[in-house]
Amino acid sequence: MKRLAVVLIVAVASFCLAGSAFAGNLAPGQMTKCNNAGSITLENAGGGGVDRGEANASVWKSSNFTTVAISLSPNANNGFPGNGGGSAGNAKVHMTSKHSMGQNKVVLNSQTNFSRGDSIGDISGEVRITNTGTVGINVNCG
Repeated sequence: MKRLAVVLIVAVASFCLAGSAFAGNLAPGQMTKCNNAGSITLENAGGGGVDRGEANASVWKSSNFTTVAISLSPNANNGFPGNGGGSAGNAKVHMTSKHSMGQNKVVLNSQTNFSRGDSIGDISGEVRITNTGTVGINVNCG
């Protein structure tokens, strides 16, 4: 009887951990939750020419009741491409090119030095991720 109880407890615990470790792929308009995660990874799931491949998410945190917008835009220019290797202004003042592309993935890490709600980046408690864009997002609660 004790073995059966131990096996049942281990099975339930494994199922709960497996369910919370990977939240899955969020289609546009869908929402998922992470609870007391050590880290949360948001990754652009692609989309080609749809909205230039930009994935947008809204992240609500119960620790401080704030919402943060995140855009994952690996195909977007985030600088001054200009003519040739940089913008005309860069060439005139002999600066290096400030051209860069957007990111494909972002990782939100828990911050143990803050008490609950002290930091705008605090991901303790419940975190709700809503896909507000037109491209899918892969979410992993670690």
